[in-house]
Amino acid sequence: QVQLVESGGGLVQAGGSMRLSCAASGFTFTNYAMEWFRQAPGKERDFVAAIDRDAGRTLYAESVKGRFIISRDNAKNTVYLQMNMLRPEDTAVYYCAARLTAKIFTSISGTNYWGQGTQVTVSS
Repeated sequence: QVQLVESGGGLVQAGGSMRLSCAASGFTFTNYAMEWFRQAPGKERDFVAAIDRDAGRTLYAESVKGRFIISRDNAKNTVYLQMNMLRPEDTAVYYCAARLTAKIFTSISGTNYWGQGTQVTVSS
């Protein structure tokens, strides 16, 4: 069955770095754009970053641009989110998502598969 399994979350101090991984299985990874979203307590799930099927194009939310980097390894069916210069406001549950498309989007609507999420906590 389809699985997206996130890992790499935890507690980090402000200014630190963390890398999230999302291992995919059960579907043809190279047919899907991959995305990261996050949800803070009491808030909506927001777009963070997206990467197209061939890793040729990326999109970022303004709040993370210049600090976060999304990448993928199609040989390993894995997408990554490198998070640098972390801030307390980056604290959230981070979700990996897959979208069957040749393009990349920032909308939560239309995603096909979701991971279970991984908690990232940034202390001040």
